[in-house]
Amino acid sequence: MFENFTNLFTRKSAHKGGPVAQESFSTQSPLQHRGAERGKPVYSRVFRWRLPDGQTEEPASVEIVGSFTHWQKVPLVRDSVLDAWHVTLHHIQGNRTHHYVMLIDDKPTYDKNCDGLAVPHGYDEERFQLQTDKGPRVLMMFGQTK
Repeated sequence: MFENFTNLFTRKSAHKGGPVAQESFSTQSPLQHRGAERGKPVYSRVFRWRLPDGQTEEPASVEIVGSFTHWQKVPLVRDSVLDAWHVTLHHIQGNRTHHYVMLIDDKPTYDKNCDGLAVPHGYDEERFQLQTDKGPRVLMMFGQTK
């Protein structure tokens, strides 16, 4: 009985605005990284894309695909106030490099917010690669957490 009483008062309280109970990763959606197990650092990131200067015709679809989505396309939502498309992805595994590509009307497009370019490895990366003057590439994102 005293053990339960002690556990009740020694638990850390939930962060303000956070979930009351600790998150369980057993019910992850396919978009959540399977390596995001309890104890491993994860983070969220907002991906945003705007029409290039001078372009007035809006694309039919803006999507992101990458290692953190298991190479499944995730649509970005149009925000007319910000004049941009965006999506927030949660539970991205931290402390590793991720590869991804922005797809505009199913065509790979450079993301000016990427951390660099990488040579594609494997079927999924080669399927979505960008063609650059230095050869095929995918975008890189450094997932660094505290």
